[in-house]
Amino acid sequence: MGTSWLLLVLASVFEIGWPLGFKLSGLPAFRIWGIVIAIVCMGLSGWLLWLAQKQIPIGTAYAVWTGIGGVGTFLIGVLFFGDALTLWRTLGAAMIVGGVITLKLAQ
Repeated sequence: MGTSWLLLVLASVFEIGWPLGFKLSGLPAFRIWGIVIAIVCMGLSGWLLWLAQKQIPIGTAYAVWTGIGGVGTFLIGVLFFGDALTLWRTLGAAMIVGGVITLKLAQ
């Protein structure tokens, strides 16, 4: 995996961080820290995406970024916040992962 793809994966990990920060900000003990986490993750995610797009086509980079961010956030919701894990939701997440893999292989 090249440097630009590593940057894109890191951007995607930080993309997971901002909805997590927003979720945590709803808890009284994490109100301020949740907002701080969300803002920092947004900035880092955007900056790393910008760097990755210097070598990866914009459509591919954006789809991978949102795909990993979406599935990662889905998993955090299921594992830590009691979000429903149903066959259809799991199938939807699996289809996103398949699309991300296809975009990587098509490079």
